[in-house]
Amino acid sequence: MRCSFNMELVSSLHHDTAVRVVVFRSLVQGVFCAGADLKERAEMNHSDSDLFVHGLRSLMTEIALLPMPTVAAVDGFALGGGLELALACDLRTAANSAQMGLIETTRGLLPGAGGSQRLPRAVGFALAKELIFTGRRVDGQRAVDMGLVNRATEQNSDGDAAYREALSLAREILPQAPIAVRMAKEAMNRGMEVDITSGMAIERMCYARVIPTRDRQEGMAAFIEKRPPRYTGE
Repeated sequence: MRCSFNMELVSSLHHDTAVRVVVFRSLVQGVFCAGADLKERAEMNHSDSDLFVHGLRSLMTEIALLPMPTVAAVDGFALGGGLELALACDLRTAANSAQMGLIETTRGLLPGAGGSQRLPRAVGFALAKELIFTGRRVDGQRAVDMGLVNRATEQNSDGDAAYREALSLAREILPQAPIAVRMAKEAMNRGMEVDITSGMAIERMCYARVIPTRDRQEGMAAFIEKRPPRYTGE
């Protein structure tokens, strides 16, 4: 894709308990991630193309499986694989001027890095089909209206309004008990893939892992003592 990633860095985050929220942003003004380089793809044979897309799909899965909350800050174009990257995150912020879309069908392809699976889960089955079948692009305001992003904001002169909104969202998450937040993410993500009865069992398992933590004791003590809790992630 026309954006740079360090796979080892993403993998290392799985084991870093000090990280409470991860924000994905672009340092290129006006572009979050523009997707695959089609000129490069055109020179690939069938085998190379399959391996390339498999690598992208694996990267998106690595991001989706990160244990802490992830936020995509979409300050510009997020097309094809770029939107698939944003969809692999838990939360998304966007500038109203941003352009988002799974445009693969306009190039004789279909979303291959998780978009055909994650977009229906984000916006609903019928709307996802419409967006993918037509290859339509939507701006930030339309995206928030359809539930594709959590927050949309007017772009600023620095071109980083979505990033600043993502930081604001992250600051709301940071004071919460980190183990509880991680377990809530696991319960929701795993529960979405199974029936409600199995989901309840997953919730029970995640809840049980929070009970013995010092953070739970701190939360109860802070409530009783009428003071802000001081969570340590233990």
